[in-house]
This record gives sequence, C-alpha cells and structure tokens, in this order.
Amino acid sequence: MGASILPDLGAEILIPACAVIGIAFSFVQWVLVSKVKLSPGRESGSPGNNGAGAKNGYADYLIEEEEGLNDHNVVLKCAEIQNAISEGATSFLFTEYQYVGIFMVAFAILIFLFLGSVEGFSTKSQPCVYDQSKMCKPALATAAFSTISFLLGAVTSVVSGFLGMKIATYANARTTLEARKGVGKAFITAFRSGAVMGFLLAANGLLVLYIAINLFKLYYGDDWGGLFEAITGYGLGGSSMALFGRVGGGIYTKAADVGADLVGKVERNIPEDDPRNPAVIADNVGDNVGDIAGMGSDLFGSYAESSCAALVVASISSFGINHELTPMLYPLIISSVGILVCLITTLFATDFFEIKAVKEIEPSLKRQLIISTVLMTVGIGIVSWIALPSSFTIFNFGDQKDVKNWQLFLCVAVGLWAGLIIGFVTEYYTSNAYSPVQDVADSCRTGAATNVIFGLALGYKSCIIPIFAIAVSIFVSFSFAAMYGIAVAALGMLSTIATGLAIDAYGPISDNAGGIAEMAGMSHRIRERTDALDAAGNTTAAIGKGFAIGSAALVSLALFGAFVSRAAISTVDVLTPKVFIGLLVGAMLPYWFSAMTMKSVGSAALKMVEEVRRQFNTIPGLMEGSAKPDYATCVKISTDASIKEMIPPGALVMLTPLVVGIFFGVETLSGVLAGSLVSGVQIAISASNTGGAWDNAKKYIEAGASEHARALGPKGSDPHKAAVIGDTIGDPLKDTSGPSLNILIKLMAVESLVFAPFFATHGGLLFKIF
Repeated sequence: MGASILPDLGAEILIPACAVIGIAFSFVQWVLVSKVKLSPGRESGSPGNNGAGAKNGYADYLIEEEEGLNDHNVVLKCAEIQNAISEGATSFLFTEYQYVGIFMVAFAILIFLFLGSVEGFSTKSQPCVYDQSKMCKPALATAAFSTISFLLGAVTSVVSGFLGMKIATYANARTTLEARKGVGKAFITAFRSGAVMGFLLAANGLLVLYIAINLFKLYYGDDWGGLFEAITGYGLGGSSMALFGRVGGGIYTKAADVGADLVGKVERNIPEDDPRNPAVIADNVGDNVGDIAGMGSDLFGSYAESSCAALVVASISSFGINHELTPMLYPLIISSVGILVCLITTLFATDFFEIKAVKEIEPSLKRQLIISTVLMTVGIGIVSWIALPSSFTIFNFGDQKDVKNWQLFLCVAVGLWAGLIIGFVTEYYTSNAYSPVQDVADSCRTGAATNVIFGLALGYKSCIIPIFAIAVSIFVSFSFAAMYGIAVAALGMLSTIATGLAIDAYGPISDNAGGIAEMAGMSHRIRERTDALDAAGNTTAAIGKGFAIGSAALVSLALFGAFVSRAAISTVDVLTPKVFIGLLVGAMLPYWFSAMTMKSVGSAALKMVEEVRRQFNTIPGLMEGSAKPDYATCVKISTDASIKEMIPPGALVMLTPLVVGIFFGVETLSGVLAGSLVSGVQIAISASNTGGAWDNAKKYIEAGASEHARALGPKGSDPHKAAVIGDTIGDPLKDTSGPSLNILIKLMAVESLVFAPFFATHGGLLFKIF
C-alpha cells in the first residue's frame, strides 16, 4: 500500500494556508477596486491622470465635450443610482433571509429528530454500519453533529451570497466611471470585483469545512465513518439555502426584467435601462440578487456537496479504515491547490495582458478558462503524486476495489476537462460570434414565432455534446475508482471555482454598469463600451451555468452512490416495480418544478407590466422626462412576488425525498433520484442555452456590428421587436428555471444521503402495511 509523500502535518498546514491566501487575495482585489472614487474630484476623470491611463494604451482623452461638460454631475448621479440599487438588493436579501432563517431552524430540528430516532435516542455506542465487529458512536451523536454541520453549511452559503451581492453593488458604478477611460479599465474593474467574490467563496467554503472536520474529530476520535457521515449535513445546508436564493432571486430579477422590456422597449420604444422606465431600478437590483447572490450560493452548494460525497466514500475505504489523514483529505487538498491556480490565472486577466479593444474582451475571458484548466491539470498531477499512496482500496458497494494513484489523477482530470468542453460548447451555442445565434437572429426577419422555434431547437441541440462529456467522465471515473472517482471528478470540475465565479460575476456587474451609464445620461460611446462588456458577460454567464449543471450531474451521482451504500441497498434493479415507479416520478419532478418557477415569473411579470403601464399612463410628464417614476412600487412588487412564490418550489424539492423515503422506502427513493438526475440535466442545459441564445440574438441586432446585423436592425425595427420577445420568453428559462434545476437534482440526493439511516430503519411504511 505504502504511505503518501506529504506528511499529515503538511496537509494540515497546506489547506488552511491556501484558504487564507485566497481570502487575502480577494481583499487585495477589493482594495484595488475601491481606488476608483465615487465622489467628484480630480480623480473622477479630470485630465490629471494621464500617467495612470497610459498603461492601458490610452492617454485619457475623455475630456470631450459630451462627457466633460457635466463631469461633476455624472459622478454624483452614478453614486446616487448605485446607492439605490445597493439598498434595494440589501433589503430584499434581508427579507428573504428572514423567511429562509425560519425554514433553516425548522429543518435543523427535523434532522435531529429523524436521525436521533434511528436508535430510539439511545446514547450507547453501536456496532459500526460497515464493520459490525467494531463499536461506533451512537446515532444520537450523528443526529447532533449532522444538525450542526447543516447549520454551518446554511450560514456559509447565505454569507457567500450576501458578500457577493455587496461587492457587485459596490463595483457597478465604479465600472461605469472607468468606462470613460476606455474599455480596458472598465473590464479590469468588473473582473477584479468578480474575483473578490470568487476567491472569498472558494476560500470560505474550504476553511469552514476544514475547521468543522477538525472540531468534530475531537469527539469522534477514530470513528471516521461516523465523523464524515455527520459532515454531509454541510452540503445539505449549503444547497438548501442556494435553492431559495436561486429561485427567489430568479423570480425577482426576471419579473422586473420582463416588465421593463415589454412595456419600455416593445410598447414605448425607449432604450433599455432608460431612467423614465419605472421598473429599471428593480431590474438592476435583480441582476445582483439573482445572478450574483443566487449563483454564489449555488456553486458553494455544489462544492460543499462534492467534497462531502468524496469524504463519505473515502471514510469507508482504506484511507478511513487505516486512518491515513493526508489521503483522506485529498478532496480538500485539490480545492486548496485550485485556489492557488486561480490566483495565478486571475493575474493573466488583470495584470499580464492589457485589453485595448472591444474584440479582445471575450477571448480574454476564454483564456481564463483555458489557463486555469491547464495549470490545474499540472496541480492535480502533483497533488495525486504527493498526497496519495501508490496504491489503495476504495469502497465499491460492499467490496474494496484496488486503485492506483495515477488512476485517481485521471478521474479528477477527466472531470476538469469535461467542464472545459461543456463551457466551450455552451459558448458556441450562446455567443453571437458564431452561427447558431446568428441563425436565431436571422429568423427574426419573419417575426417572433420563427425566432422562438429556432431558439428552442438550438437549446435542444446544445444538450448533445455536454451529455456525452458528462457520460464519458462518469464511465472513466467509475471504471477507475467507483463512486469515489465520480465524486473527485465533480471536484475536478469545480476545482477552478474561483475563476469560474469571477467570470460569472463579471457579467451582472457589467450589465449594471451599462444600466447606470444609461440612467446617468452618459454619452452613447460609453454605453457602447458597457454593452460590449455586457454581451461578453452574457456568454460567460452561460458558460458558468454550463459548469454548474455539469458538476451538479456528477455531484448528485456521487451522492446517489453514497446514499445507496449507506441505505444498504445491494442493487438498484430497474425492473422491479418499486424502482421503476420511482424513475417515472423522478423524471417528472423537474417538469413540475420548472412549471412552478416559470408560472411564478409570469404572474409576477404580469403585475409588473400593469404597474409600469399605469405609471406611464397616469404620471404626467414621465415620457418627456420632466417627472420621476415611482421606482419603489416596482421594487416592492418584485420583492413580494419572489418571497411568496419561492416557497412552493422549495417545498416540492425538500419534501419529496422525505415523503418518498418514509412512505415508499429506499428502493423507490433511489429510483426517484435517478429519474430526476437524468431528466433534470437535459432540461437545465436546454433551458439555459435557449435563453442565452435569444438574449444574444437581440444584442447582435442591437450592436449592428456586421452587415447582416445592420440589415436586421436598427433598434425598434420589426426584427428587433421579434428578438426582444424571444429574449423576454428566454429570461425565466435561463435565469430562473434552468439554473434552479441543478440545485434540485443535487439537493434531493444530498438530503436522501443525510436521512439514509432513518429511511433504512423506519422507511417504506406503505409497503410494510400491504
């Protein structure tokens, strides 16, 4: 077997050290962003900073007539708008967290009661689940520690989302002001702010998990199986908060967006983010609470769950049985090295290469993905060599499978590269630089109906390669290292989470920057720059969603494997009626869930459209710009709708495993998990890509960068109106239903794993009666 090269002390120092470096790096990036001042003065764009501007290939030639005249007022206006957006986002999240907090406490009590009752709340040591000859800690301990780790995961998830939103609302106006000095400066500000969020989240998730493991070890001692079973609550906490963040934020942002677009652009023919539009502040707030806070919690949940799935399987393999700490912590060491790799990668975007023209933005973001993947492959190779013994055994449904360290390296690497492939395929289908989106834009010539048909076809077609990529990575990693291989493949895909999140958060920040430029009445040239940043951001957001969906598929499969082992199911046989009915019901759940979220967006948007119309019709002077709209009412409509509407879909996901496990037992539940995974992944990919393609087809027509696009435009033409309708239909698909589905498949799996001891002992009531 042999021991690992890296001593236990080395691993115990490396993990927290990397996490602290990540937090420090995000703080440095934040300091650099905050150097852009939001108070009028010499630095706000006066000729005095030529020296600083020269680095980006510009002397700051911004004191042109159109921008120089009211420079002072523009800065004040930007600060005022930023303040309104920040306040709206903060008040929404606080309201959401009050409701989610009640749920969190109730669910924590439920976990404790269900798991404690497995052995009748006995405090005596019990024979271990996987080795009856040894004695392990009582089920009551698992209940208590699972509850604590659930609360830890939930709080970390909420804090991650909230900090991300704070940073984004801090940076949006600063990006707008930097856009006056050229697109390069604006890009760096937006990207740095994204990096703050990415590194904070990756480092916090790692640090809290590492500290929790060490504290739990004080009680559990040598009972590593019990210890890591209790740690799975961390993933459950992270994902359950992410579900409410994603659904609530998604309904908020899309209700405002659809309302603003339909009345503003289609009916009143005013530009996007025009300050006369009453829904414009709600729309910009929505970008932060949905795309930033929701995305942050979502990826944190994936990360926490894949770590938990890998640790649970490892604890009943040779690492856990022989108490080898360094190999046991292999999943955390991968994430630690990932933080260092992403740190180097980020410098390529902000310091090593300068962006001088609009066309360089998207390649620069793509370069981030490629550099981080290549560097991470090297990092994984080194980690696998020093942190793992040359050969070891992995638990494989009751047997121990012999595995070599190079095989585990391949498992992680195949996940990492599958992530890159999914990212690039997503980009091909959603970027307006390629033919699929251009074909969708071209179909707008004959109206909205053909646009919708082409967009739906594109979404369905875009599933093909990502599904093959996921399938190949599952086959390779399972062949080499059973369920542990799949768990570390998911971790491989998420190992560059800091870069992925930075790219992802960059999109909404740029979108907000464009909105602020429009509302502050800045020149069309600045709006063109922010639009270019935003269009690249749209594509990268789609890439981020592709990563989230791909990793969710692998994570939920790994959790599924851990659940089957823990519930002591020998085989999941599709031909037995118990399992097959589960498969059918599981495959239906993503449709039921999507129906709920889509309808929620639709009904909230309906109220928003009516309110915006009412204001345009009843406030005299609003269209002329002499009267101010009532932004607050629109913000309130979005807030009320999303808080009310996020509860039913959330309840569906959280209650399904409990109801199925208690009444129908673990075999039927295993069918439900498999069914929801298989259908959820397909719907999530097609919904995200269809919505992204419609959005960028509209932007393609608006930008008018090519002869073809100019033939379809300008803004306000019939093809453009058809494109706006497509974009509006795609909004709830790409920002509410699609992204929430990956949480559905992960959350049901991790919840089943946490409650597995209870279901195995007390589940299947209906089949016991009959």
